[in-house]
Amino acid sequence: MTNHTPEQDPGTRPGSVGTQSEEDRLRLLETQVQTLADAVRALAQGLENIPTQDPALAAQAAARGARLAHELLLSQGL
Repeated sequence: MTNHTPEQDPGTRPGSVGTQSEEDRLRLLETQVQTLADAVRALAQGLENIPTQDPALAAQAAARGARLAHELLLSQGL
C-alpha cells in the first residue's frame, strides 16, 4: 500500500499544499463543481432530441453545446 504525502498526491497541484486555507480550497472546489455542472448542462441541452427538429439543426445544437461546455471548462482552467 502506498502512503501518499500531500506533495506526492497526484491530485494536488504543486506549490498549493499549505499555501491555501481549507476555506479557500473549499471555495475553489465549489467553483469547479459548479463549472462542471454548467458544462454538463450545456452538453445535455445540446444533445436534447426534439422529434420535430430538423436533423441539421440538431447537429448544430449538439456542436454548439459541446463548444460551450469546452469554453466553460477552459475558462476555469479545467
